[in-house]
Amino acid sequence: MRAGNAITVDAIESAGTYPVYGANGLRGFTSHKTHCGTHVLIGRQGALCGNVHLVSGDFWASEHAIVATPASKVDARWLAALLHVMNLGQYSTSAAQPGIGVGQVAPLVVYVPPLDEQRAIADFLDHETAQINALVAKQKECIDLLRERRRTIIQHALQPVEDWKTSQIKHLAQTSLGKMLDAGRALREGDELAPYVRAADILADGTIRLTNLNEMPFSADEMAYFDLQRDDVLLIEGGATVGRPGYLAADAPGIAFQKTVNRLRSGPDLNARFAYWSMLMLYESDYYANYFGSVSFVHLTGEKLREIPLSHPNMDEQHRIATYLDGQTTKIDALIAKAQEHIVLAKERRAALITAAVTGQFDVRTARKAG
Repeated sequence: MRAGNAITVDAIESAGTYPVYGANGLRGFTSHKTHCGTHVLIGRQGALCGNVHLVSGDFWASEHAIVATPASKVDARWLAALLHVMNLGQYSTSAAQPGIGVGQVAPLVVYVPPLDEQRAIADFLDHETAQINALVAKQKECIDLLRERRRTIIQHALQPVEDWKTSQIKHLAQTSLGKMLDAGRALREGDELAPYVRAADILADGTIRLTNLNEMPFSADEMAYFDLQRDDVLLIEGGATVGRPGYLAADAPGIAFQKTVNRLRSGPDLNARFAYWSMLMLYESDYYANYFGSVSFVHLTGEKLREIPLSHPNMDEQHRIATYLDGQTTKIDALIAKAQEHIVLAKERRAALITAAVTGQFDVRTARKAG
C-alpha cells in the first residue's frame, strides 16, 4: 500500500485519456497515468475517508488515495469487499479534518481464506450485488421520471392564459431581507437568545427547518423586524441555490431570519401557496441563472426580488391552482418517498450480504446452488 501521486486541479479535465481517482472515487481525466492493472483504492481524506473502490486498467491515483495492490494469493475483488466491510473510516486520525494513511491501515490483522474461496465469495457477490444494483438503478430512474413529471405539472398549471395579469412582486407582496448577524455578539441587557433561519434551513422539499436552529442574542426591536408568520415564503438569497423557496406552514413566533434569506409575504391579490409554487417554478426553470447571467456570485437582494414579474390570475383561480398543485405533488412525493425507501432497503441488503459473505457467516457455494 502506498499513497497516489499529486496532481494539480488544472491537469484534471472533464474528458481525457486516463481517469483520475481521488479520495472519493473518480475526479475526472488526464493525459498521463500512474498505475495499470487491478488495484483497490482507499480514500485518505475528507468526511468519506476510508471509502473503497476497485479499479482496473490504466489510471492516475492522486495523493488523496491509498493504492492497495493485492498480493499474489489475494483476489482483488475479495480484498475490496473485505476493506469495505472493515469500515476504515473509523481509524481516522482527526475529527476536524478526517483522514487515514497507510500507517493506520497496514497493521490491521484480518483472516484470509484460501484463494479459491476468495474467488467463490467474489463471484457470489458479483452476481448478487449486480441484481441489487440493477434494482437501485431502476428506482433512481423512477425517481427521476417522477421529479420530471412533478416539474411538468407545475409548469403546465402556472402557464399564463389570456386573462392573467403580470405584475411585479412589489405590487403583490411585501418583501424583506434578513439582517447580517454578528456571530461574536455578546448578550446585552434586554437581549434574548432566539433561534434564526439560515439559507441551509430552507430544504429542497420546500419545507423550512424550525427545530435545532442556531441561536443569537436579539433585542426586542430586532425581533419585531423579523416577525415570521405562517404562509411566509422564504427564498435563498445567494449562491448555487439562489431563489430556492420554502413555505412556512406553521406559526414561528420568536424565530428570526438571517441575511441569507429573503421573506415574501403575500398581499391581498396574491395567494400564499400560489406564490410558493410560482417561485418554485422560477427556481426550477433556471430563471435566476438567466436573470443574472450566472448564479455563482449573485445576490437576490430585496430590490431585485421586488422587480421580478409574476403572472397571476384572479384570487379564486390562484386558490384553485394552488390546491390542485398541493394535491398532485403530494401524490408524486409519496411515490418518490416509497422509491427512496426501496433504495435504502436495497443498499442495506447489499451491505449485509457483503458483510455476511466476507466474514464467513454462510458458505457462498452452497448459497449459490440453493439460489
